[in-house]
Formats: sequence, C-alpha cells, structure tokens
Amino acid sequence: MKIRSKFFAVIILPCALSIVHPSRSMAAISDEDFQKLAAQVQQLSTKVQTLEQTHEQDQHTINQLKQQVVKTKETANDAAQKADAATQKLQQPVDPMLNIGNAATHNVVLTGDAEIQFGRTSKQHSGFTMADFAPIFLYRANDNILFEVGFDITMQNGSVSLLNGRNGNLGAGTSVGLSFAQIDYMVNDYVTVMAGDMILPLGTYVERGAGWLNKLPDDPLARGVLPDSGVGIQLRGAVPVGDSGKSITYSLYGVNGPSSVDGSGNSFYTDSLSNVLTPNLDLGGNVGVDSNGNSNFNVHNHPSGGGRLGFFLPFHPHYDVEFGVSGQTGEWSDSGNQWSAAVLDASVHISPYFELKGEYINTWVDTTDIGTYKPKGWWVQGAYKLAGLGLEMPYISNVELVSRYDVVNDGLGTRVSRATAGVVYYFTNTLQMEGAYEWLHSRGPNPQPDSAFVLQLSYGF
Repeated sequence: MKIRSKFFAVIILPCALSIVHPSRSMAAISDEDFQKLAAQVQQLSTKVQTLEQTHEQDQHTINQLKQQVVKTKETANDAAQKADAATQKLQQPVDPMLNIGNAATHNVVLTGDAEIQFGRTSKQHSGFTMADFAPIFLYRANDNILFEVGFDITMQNGSVSLLNGRNGNLGAGTSVGLSFAQIDYMVNDYVTVMAGDMILPLGTYVERGAGWLNKLPDDPLARGVLPDSGVGIQLRGAVPVGDSGKSITYSLYGVNGPSSVDGSGNSFYTDSLSNVLTPNLDLGGNVGVDSNGNSNFNVHNHPSGGGRLGFFLPFHPHYDVEFGVSGQTGEWSDSGNQWSAAVLDASVHISPYFELKGEYINTWVDTTDIGTYKPKGWWVQGAYKLAGLGLEMPYISNVELVSRYDVVNDGLGTRVSRATAGVVYYFTNTLQMEGAYEWLHSRGPNPQPDSAFVLQLSYGF
C-alpha cells in the first residue's frame, strides 16, 4: 500500500530524530505538544483506514463493472445470433396460408348508407315508399389483397296468389340483394386486378354517385338502359401525367354480359300471368346458372368485353375537370344477337361549392324479329352549396340547391323527359335530408306519371 508507507514514513522520521538527538528533543517537546502530536497521529491513522476502506469499495465496484461488461458482451452476441436466425427465416419462402392467417380483425371495415323515403306520385297514394339499408364490408387481407362486398336490404309488401292469377299484397317482407362482391389484387401503384360481381365502369354514376352521394332521391332515367354490375374480371388503374396531379384512368374488363329472358333473340316475350309483352333483354342477370339451376357457365355463347378511358385535369384544390369514354359489347342471346353500349361522361368542379356533371348514353340491341333498336338517353345535374355565399348563417350555409334534367328513349316508341328541382339540408357531413319535386313528360305506348314529390332522409357511414 503506497498510501500507508508514506504515512509511516511521516511518523517514523520524528521518532528516529529523537533517538539520534535525545537530549535536544526531550528538551524541546512538552507533554502538551506530545499530546497534540499523538492526536495528529491518531487522525492520520483514521484517515488511512478510511482511504483503505474506500479503496476496497472502489475495487469491488470495478469487479462488478467487469462482470457487467462480460454479461453485456454475452447478451450482444446472443442478440446477434437471434438476428441472423431471423434474417435467414425471412429470406425463406413464406407459406401463403400462414401469411393470410396473420391478418387481424381490425382490417375489417363496415361502411355504406341507409335511406327512408316519403313521397307522392301524381294520381297515386302518398306514403313512406322505401326503407333501405345498404351495408358494405371491406376486408384487407394484406398490403395488396382486398375484398369488398355490398348488399341492398329493403322492405316491401308481401304477396299472395289470387284466383284471377294475379298477386295481392299480404304483410311485409324483406328482400336482400347482392350489389357487388369482388376481390382486388393491387399489382403495383398503376395496376389493380379485380374479379367477381363487379360494378361496371360504364360512366361514373354507379361508382361515385349512387345512394346518399347522389343528392337526389332517385337515379337518372337514362341509367336504366345500362347494367350496373357484371360477373367477370377487370384490369384497372391510373397513370400520372407530370407533377401537377393530372392523370389518365383506365379499365378493361370481361363479363358474362346481358342475357335473354327466354333465350331467344326476339325483342319481347309474353308474361303468362299478365299476358303482357315484356322486353326480352335482361340487363341484371346472367351469373352462369339459369333459373332451373343448370350450370351453363353462360346463358349465351360468348362473354362481353368493355372498358373506360378517362382524363382528370386539376387546376387548383376543388377546381378540376374530368371526362371519359366507356363502352361494352357482346352477345346477349343464344342466337348470337349483339348488345353494345357507349357512354360519354364529364364533371366540373369550380370551388368547393359548385359542381356540374352528366352522361350521354347510347345502346344498340340486335334482335331477331325487329332488327336493331337503340335505347338511349342523357342527363345533366348541377349543385351549389349556399355556404359559398359567405353569409355565415348556420342554417342557410347548410343548404345545397340541386337541379337535374334527364331524358330516356327506350328505342321502342316511348320517350320520357324529366326536370327536377331539389334541395339538400346537411345536419352533418353524412346525415342529410333531401327533397325533390319532379316534372315528367312522356309520350308513347308506356306513359309515365306527370309529376312526383319525394323526401328522403339519408345517412352515410
């Protein structure tokens, strides 16, 4: 111990000097001085002991730190080995079923809308005419696989067969219809593959304006000459043009297409109950299984093909123009008769408060008995939110004025035109009351009522 040696030297040196010169030391040191010196020696001894204890504690701490360093190195080595093992495991092929099984339930989203209507059509009874619930379920399996399905659940009067062969009303029932059900696989940022019962991109109305988004309680008349969905496969996406937000959107699809009620290519068939001629073209069926349960894969010879090409041009936020052209063609009967459609669509947004949109629709139905007839129509709709006036009046600012003019010609002699004036009051962004008054004018063998008034409470979620 170097510290102890130094203190011993300090103590021994005076003692040695006193021995060499005893007479001089004895004469110089008194009892009081000796006691003081003894006290100092005692203090030095105490300090030496304290330093020894501190040194021992420091040595113990150093040993503990050395042990911790060793443990830390062992932990680091173990973590490195585990990281290497995990990397090797990730580099191995992943079982697709295990990958799907890791999907969490919070990837399921419920959305959709619900409506209830009250209305009166001229020369008919007034009342609550519709209660509709349309849920949409969205499921995300992983980063690039999605599944979506939509239903339409409505109430309607029940029926009973009468002696005269017609149906009577009895009680109330609920109908459940499948609106769409499809799988989406996102190949990359520009390509998505879709398969199932898909909403068809013939125009943009069904994909973007149906239900509570429409701002009016009913659909444009001309949409009745087009199918809303079809069973098949679709390739779609968007390609940006420059850095200003411009883009080209596209879709290409193949579906079973429309079909014939009786399988023939005639323009009409006869309903045995009512003995009334009814158009033979069926736009909403053909899923590969006929009404007798036979799996014919398709109720006519070949599927139909179609697509849409659109261009989106933004100027500023909420200032943009979009227009597109779409179409579909294919067989609709066992006789090989063709059904084709072409649609032009456009929309304009000027500020967050004003929009204008519309479609022009033309179809061709090739028949065996009367040749080709051409159902067609068009519609244009404008809307303005009074919040754009800047009046800062809560009730007025929650109002949006809507108007629409639509025309449809069934190609068989009946033409209907309609002018609609509507208003929307927004309780919230998704809860709204819609009101509309419609003036109809029709001519031909199937006349329509003159006018109608409709109120609708809508909620989107």
